[in-house]
Parts: sequence; structure tokens; C-alpha cells
Amino acid sequence: MKPRVEDADRAAVRKRILGAALSAFTEGGYAQTSTLEIATRARVSKRELYALFGSKEEMLAACIAERAERLKAPLDLPALRDRETLGKVLEAFGTRLLTETTDPVVVAVFRLAISEAVHAPRVSQALDSIARKATRDALRGIMADARAAGLCDGDPAAMAEQFLGLLWGDLMMGLLLQVADRPDAGGIARRAREATAGFLRIYPGPG
Repeated sequence: MKPRVEDADRAAVRKRILGAALSAFTEGGYAQTSTLEIATRARVSKRELYALFGSKEEMLAACIAERAERLKAPLDLPALRDRETLGKVLEAFGTRLLTETTDPVVVAVFRLAISEAVHAPRVSQALDSIARKATRDALRGIMADARAAGLCDGDPAAMAEQFLGLLWGDLMMGLLLQVADRPDAGGIARRAREATAGFLRIYPGPG
């Protein structure tokens, strides 16, 4: 039982450190935030902090990776045998992507990456390589499967970008500038549905 308790304690401390790090990064900036400030916010010693994370950069990557994990396409997607199934898969993907990415914490991380692009480029690099790449790779995989099944014809990367353009429009820009509100569940579902319908019109099936 003791190892389980220790594992639980370690996980709780890790979660606390990541929460403190993300708050500090978004409030004061990545470059300006010290590991001492993070340790103080998380109520741990610097020794405990470094036992779990070797550097501030590792903490940032872990913060982003935890969010990116939620964006990955589920492994139990149905086989794409017809256009109706493709539509359902794209709707589900779009709904999930919008739900996770419009979360205020995620939007704050995007704002952080933009504000620190010059002084701390590793923030935007981490966001791009861990989060954005995972999303695009998953969507390209769906598009490649759809093309292989003869459901639509086109370059998977181009089709993925087309779908993302239809899905997002200028919503993220509005959220970043704080001139748009996060859509509710119904609004998110509607955007995903309309993006899917638009995509299927642009890429009709055979014949």
C-alpha cells in the first residue's frame, strides 16, 4: 500500500506544480517567471520541484502536453465505409477540438505564446510541436483514411486545413483579442456540424 500512497502524493504534487506554473506563466510571462516563484505558489521546495521537473521549460512542455493529450483522436473511431460515417467522425472531431481549445486556460496559453514569441520562442515552439502538430496529424489521418476508402479525393493535409478553416473561421482571433465569447455547447456543436457540411460539399464523393 505504501508505494501507492507515495505515487498518489507524487501525482498531487506534480499537479499542484503544473497549476502554479501555468498561472505564473500566464500572469507574469514565461521569461519573467522564476522557478522559485513557481515553487512558492505550489507550496513545495525547489528541491521537490526539480525532483519532478528538471527545468522551467519542462514544466511548460508538461502543461501543454496535458492539454494536447485531450485533443488526440480517439483510438476507437469507426471504420470510414461511407460518407455518413465520415460526417459523424468529423463532427465529433470538430466538437472535441473546439471544446478543448476554446477553454480559457488554453486561450491564455496561446496568448502567452504570442506575447513571448520574441523573448521566449520556446513557448510558441512547444505549443506548435506538442499541441498543434498532434491535432493536425490526427485530422490528416482521418482524411487519409477517407481518401483510401474512396469517400473524397484530395491531399489529406490540404483537406485537413480546409476543414480547420471552416471550423474556426475567426473565432480564435476573437477569443485572443477578448472581443468574442466562448461558444456554449450548442454553439460548438453547430459550428462543427456546419463545418462538416461545408467540407463535404467542397469534397464530394465519387460520382
